[in-house]
Amino acid sequence: MVAHPSEYDKAMPTVAAHLAKVERAVSRTRSSHAGQPYGTVRQALLEALQQEDAQRVVPRVVDEFARRISEEPEQLPV
Repeated sequence: MVAHPSEYDKAMPTVAAHLAKVERAVSRTRSSHAGQPYGTVRQALLEALQQEDAQRVVPRVVDEFARRISEEPEQLPV
């Protein structure tokens, strides 16, 4: 099912705002927890997402961000 272009245009501000919240949470977690154990990073990221009111993130995405913050923090965009 393809959405009508006007529906896409209506949704974009909401999507952009949500992505900005996720980006802030990831950035904050990276700044404070880079290189720490995965479990610690994942919990901190979940808390940061909740603080940003951005809890609706696919669990595998949260896992990947946490893994990269823990193991490869220099590989994430600033």
